[in-house]
Amino acid sequence: MNRISTIAATLVSGFVLSAAAQVPAAPAPASTPAAAAAAVPTAPAGPPKIAVIAFQLAVAQTNEGQRDFADLQKKYDPKRQQLKGLSDEVDNLKKQLQAQGDKLSDAERNSRAKTIDEKEKQLQRSAEDAQNDFQQEMQEMYQGLASKVFDVLNSYAQQQGYTLVLDVSEQQNPVLYATDSTNITKPIIDAYNVKSGVPAPPPPAPGSAPAPTSTRPSAPSATKPPASTTPH
Repeated sequence: MNRISTIAATLVSGFVLSAAAQVPAAPAPASTPAAAAAAVPTAPAGPPKIAVIAFQLAVAQTNEGQRDFADLQKKYDPKRQQLKGLSDEVDNLKKQLQAQGDKLSDAERNSRAKTIDEKEKQLQRSAEDAQNDFQQEMQEMYQGLASKVFDVLNSYAQQQGYTLVLDVSEQQNPVLYATDSTNITKPIIDAYNVKSGVPAPPPPAPGSAPAPTSTRPSAPSATKPPASTTPH
């Protein structure tokens, strides 16, 4: 499959959902969950109290995040349908040329090939523009929501006496092991849902597109190092 067909297949099958899998970067260091400990004015007495959170997942799975992402999907669905139509047209033209090629004159064959090439270029430009526009809106939406979720995280960490909160969203993070009791991802989601007042999204109708959360990684209840005896 050539590059244009690959782009078309990705976007036509649901470029909005595929882009969602690429979770935007967490907020700037000044507002990252790891800064929660630094935001505590006075460290509580006693041993350190540490928690972990899948921050990106927490943002995405708030009621507000799910609602806004669904709205973004709906906004870009007409463009997805447009790209699907153009992709189908290109495929049909290719099949016709392949089936009738030996019956056509050189001039007709060249004319049809030129038409296909022009439509492929149009499809590639439209697909890339749509993907870029969607990702930009997705990034802006995430950053705005992430800053509000972090405020809740900051308050929660202080109230619970945590001295350090580590983000395990990234594949490369310093956490090699964490028990379920240290993972505060769901409590933060629940706390933000209460504060925002946004109701939970309704379940998807039968036959509808998959829920946005299906494209996001699951929240790790514990991150453990691989056993040394297990081959990789």
